[in-house]
Amino acid sequence: MTRRLPPFLLLPAVLTVLGVLVPLSYLVLRALGAEPGALREIVFRSRNLVLAGNTLLLGASVLLTTTLVALPLAFLAARTDLRPRRLLTLLGVLPLAVPGYVGAYAFIAAGGAGGAIDTLTGLRVPGPSGFWGALLVLTLFTFPYLFLNLHAALRTQDPALEDAARLLGRTRWQTFWGVTVPHLRPAWLSGSLLIGLHTLGDFSVVSLMRYPTFSAAIYQQYTAAYDRVYSAWLALGLLVLTGAALWLEARFMRGVFLSRVSPATARKPGVVRLGRLRPLAWGFVAALAVLTLVLPLGTMLYWLGLENNPFAWAGLLDALKSALGAAALAALTTTALALPLAVIGSRFTGRWPRVIERAAYLGYATPPLAFALALIFFVLRVVPPLYQTLPLLIIAYTLHFVAEAIGPIRSGLVRATPRLEEAARVLGVSRAGALRRVTLPLLGPGLGVSAAFVFLSVLKELPLTLLLAPIGFETLARNVWSYTEEAQYASAAPYALALAAVGAVLTGLILRRERE
Repeated sequence: MTRRLPPFLLLPAVLTVLGVLVPLSYLVLRALGAEPGALREIVFRSRNLVLAGNTLLLGASVLLTTTLVALPLAFLAARTDLRPRRLLTLLGVLPLAVPGYVGAYAFIAAGGAGGAIDTLTGLRVPGPSGFWGALLVLTLFTFPYLFLNLHAALRTQDPALEDAARLLGRTRWQTFWGVTVPHLRPAWLSGSLLIGLHTLGDFSVVSLMRYPTFSAAIYQQYTAAYDRVYSAWLALGLLVLTGAALWLEARFMRGVFLSRVSPATARKPGVVRLGRLRPLAWGFVAALAVLTLVLPLGTMLYWLGLENNPFAWAGLLDALKSALGAAALAALTTTALALPLAVIGSRFTGRWPRVIERAAYLGYATPPLAFALALIFFVLRVVPPLYQTLPLLIIAYTLHFVAEAIGPIRSGLVRATPRLEEAARVLGVSRAGALRRVTLPLLGPGLGVSAAFVFLSVLKELPLTLLLAPIGFETLARNVWSYTEEAQYASAAPYALALAAVGAVLTGLILRRERE
């Protein structure tokens, strides 16, 4: 390990730090730029407390409900004799392919008078709305973040402590709650952080469900009321909540040490036989499959059959081309920027490498609406011609999702021993040449997974696209949102189905690559 960063790694790292911190700093300056009297009126509005309370209530509730869904499903897939396991794993992962606003569209278009369920069966099922509607949709389409972490932890957990608890006379349930669950804390915190950040930053689901939160208020103030100072303060309030979530996760992880003391190889956990609980388990799995896959897909196909506007199909092709082109370009730029950051994080020690790595993750932790607003304020002040251009949109995608691309690359770097680079250096190859000729060929799978992750995330991204995309730049996400907001469910169906289909294909490819 070396502490000195070479220029070819330092330059992209500095650009990333500046790209994330400068717009956020300007957002603070913009928020403080109003008159003192106006600032007091803005800061002490009673509505701010309502928005904060609603946001925190929704975030805490989503964490509870996603745990109630993800933990049983992860246990069934990892520890029980319920088969096939691959089907259970797919059920826990595939909802990631459906963006929250597509799920909200499906539930809204399925319920109520004239909805898909009412028309097909004659049953009048109330359409979801408000807090409970937002909670339902966010739970069903964010629980995979928690499932993936819990499933991996349950599969690799050493059963020695559970065996010891059973030998001491504890029942199976006492062992589960007293031994197994506490050892899932790191996995739960990791997945819960992602869900919490997603819920705090979500504005599409809460807007469609008419549930007021910070994110929904930011969008309304900026696009409808044109009150940019108040929207800046709302964005800062959202950043405070995000910072609190990051602090809590770090606080709860402090002192966690779950590695094995014995150097012996850990045994695989035993298989739990469900017995009489098998019908209950299959009922849970079937209900989850209906809510996350069957109902959304059926609703989209139903409304798709009612769409007879030829212009909608022509617009679908254009939106698909725009979405795929932007996602591909952002995947390339993000992966290229993530590579030097991952090298810094895995090959260098010291204060500055840690600062650079944390700054890269700050862009991902910042809610998209707040980040987009910061970029808008900064660009309009410094480089106005860049506003509402494709380069600005790609920059926003890159800075926001670069942290998502660092993980798979860094995992590959951990497996690629630095001794190969050292050998190349001894043979006279420069540091940059050793990285390019020796290490880079070993990172092919990690680079591919990183690009696929970013491609899928950009394809689903809505807030950055709505606020930063050029005029006339239509994507699948943008059309699903606009048509659903106007209750034109038939017109939204082709875009929602295309988005879900592409997302499912990409999710399957990512899973296959990771298994390989």
